[in-house]
Amino acid sequence: MPQAPRTEVYRSQVLDRTFHILDILADDGPAHGVTELAEKLRLHKSTTHRLIMVLESSRYVEKDSATGKYRLGSRILELGLSALSRLDIYEIARPHLRNLVAESGETAHIGVMRNGEIISVVNVESTQTLRTPSSIGTSHPVHCSSLGKAILAFSTQEIVDSFLEGRTMESFTRNTITSAEAFRKEIEAIRRAGYAVDDEEREEGLRCIGAPVRNSTGDVIAAVAIAGPVFRIARDRTATLAAAVTKAAEQISAALGYRQQKASTAFS
Repeated sequence: MPQAPRTEVYRSQVLDRTFHILDILADDGPAHGVTELAEKLRLHKSTTHRLIMVLESSRYVEKDSATGKYRLGSRILELGLSALSRLDIYEIARPHLRNLVAESGETAHIGVMRNGEIISVVNVESTQTLRTPSSIGTSHPVHCSSLGKAILAFSTQEIVDSFLEGRTMESFTRNTITSAEAFRKEIEAIRRAGYAVDDEEREEGLRCIGAPVRNSTGDVIAAVAIAGPVFRIARDRTATLAAAVTKAAEQISAALGYRQQKASTAFS
């Protein structure tokens, strides 16, 4: 049998359909039901269901027990983190995080926003006996995270609006912001200050300070934060510690090619 030309790309219908499902879940919203997916794929519902079952068994998608809809699963996150770990930001950021830990005495980390959550991608732990541990891959809700609030505040208004649209913000402590109106006010305050604070909003006794990281085009791609107990990150030290966090974020941004403009319209 003659061999196929080397230029011919082998195509598998099953693989094409599987990748299409992942693309839909990634690009067209956080969750879809089997019927919705079948319509978008133009496939019979039973065929779509079989593909989803295979993806679910391998953790590439997960089912929301409350809605019965499917979203991207933890395996996708693991692969994404593996790919991210090969990007320059890791090598660029780590020495600046070490300096930030030395200056502040607190655990420092970088997080990115994915599907309404903050994922920790780089961290350097404090040497304090009582410190806040931070593991790569750990996820937190955006609305009660200094990382998440810093990213949103210095992104476009459209991104903020999209994040808030139809969102229910879970309460974790008495300080958690749970209304869209209050969150918008918080975003405006962060823009004026230049940094974000998680003031015991995710966990009582824990305070965090975050600032945005930009790439060479000026887009906010991540945030830097420190986290520690409230008796060390006291309110009267917030401005001093925020200056250290902001400096680290600016240094990482500069290393990524960002050049600060005299007048910014990032969130106009």
